Amino acid sequence: MTQYDEFYGPGYETSSGPVVIVDVLEADIWPVADNSESTTKDAVGDGLHPVVAVGGRTAADGRPLNLTGVVISWLAGLTVPTGRIALNIANGYIIKNYVANVLTYAATIPDTFETAPVIGQAVYVDDSDDLGEGCTLSLSELNEDDVPNPFAGVLWYDQTEYVDFGQGGPNIDALWPKTWANSYDEKLVCILQINGARDV
Repeated sequence: MTQYDEFYGPGYETSSGPVVIVDVLEADIWPVADNSESTTKDAVGDGLHPVVAVGGRTAADGRPLNLTGVVISWLAGLTVPTGRIALNIANGYIIKNYVANVLTYAATIPDTFETAPVIGQAVYVDDSDDLGEGCTLSLSELNEDDVPNPFAGVLWYDQTEYVDFGQGGPNIDALWPKTWANSYDEKLVCILQINGARDV
């Protein structure tokens, strides 16, 4: 099992655009800080670029039709939880982040796992406690409390994962689909960001 306890900033950006930046307050994004099943889960700060949801965390507050995006930067000098976040919400932005291979939970515990992920497979913002502190994404439509997760985008190619032998690159064969273990794991993969909330 691989589980990370912090976000890794380098490599979060795989495409240079599109970029649609909006400003939000840290108190309105989750799962970070106290806006999570675990009060110690996740963070925003210099060099940290989690994928987050904006707005309410309950069905009554609009979940799972939340706006989603990746944290680009935050305004230092403000006190948490009133820090100001620059969030890229652009459809088509390709980001690299850790994704948990969880498909379903049983009694709040990860129960089934993706072993053969494919390009275009849905990825969700997941605030379940069993995800590592450095992971806000999973392949599960529901969190550990059986509440629907906001749609964040789909699994996508890294720029080094295309067949490019004919263009002078190293890859004779495609590096997708992949094979993952049938147990909890967090994989560093690319996500093509799609903001389903804005299409409803």
